[in-house]
Amino acid sequence: MAKKKKTGSRRTVLAIDIGGSHVKLMTDTGRTRREFVSGPTLSAKMMVRKVRALTRDWSYDVVSVGYPGPVVHDRPLREPHNLGRGWTGFDFGKAFGVPTKVVNDALMQAIGGYQGGRMLFLGLGTGLGSAMIVDGIPEPMELGHLPYRKGKTFEDYVGAAGLAQLGRKKWRRAVDDVLERLFAALEPDYIMLGGGNADKVDHPPRNVRFGDNANAFEGGFRMWKKGRGRRIRQARRP
Repeated sequence: MAKKKKTGSRRTVLAIDIGGSHVKLMTDTGRTRREFVSGPTLSAKMMVRKVRALTRDWSYDVVSVGYPGPVVHDRPLREPHNLGRGWTGFDFGKAFGVPTKVVNDALMQAIGGYQGGRMLFLGLGTGLGSAMIVDGIPEPMELGHLPYRKGKTFEDYVGAAGLAQLGRKKWRRAVDDVLERLFAALEPDYIMLGGGNADKVDHPPRNVRFGDNANAFEGGFRMWKKGRGRRIRQARRP
């Protein structure tokens, strides 16, 4: 837990990115990444215990959590598809003992990689995360569970299970088709791809960009910047 700092000193943010295979951690001061395996038996209480154990030598004042599912008022609305039970309604602020903000994990990555305009973020990982930011206004989405083909969802095809079942060549074709459909339906200026399998996409359509692996952490840090409110400050272009 964070040690108290003198009034006026800069607060340290701990960002936690909860994924279907790993939970990743970083503070905005140390910038050292740590992680542990998640998986289908990981509960919210277990996750907090592991984070606290892994950060015993770190000091932080506030926490940002990227959760793989819908979030309302900083608490998970539903149980995650790829983790254990006990997440719905969980009070992370009480568990960590410091002020905590919780958003959908795809939205946290989107905030970290936003470059202005109308951006759709898609996270190609264990599942399919999604979020949209329109002129600085963030909106979490659940596109991965929409029906797609043969009674299956977008996530069934372009998530990790789809990659394993289809093989890389057919999976890439499915990803290209999903991108084309979402461009037509949502009319973003560009789509940003993130997640552990984004680097397997080859020759993406025009106006598709690749996010940095550190965008989830950067998004968690930006969530605590003063004056952000509901509007995201445009990222500086490289």
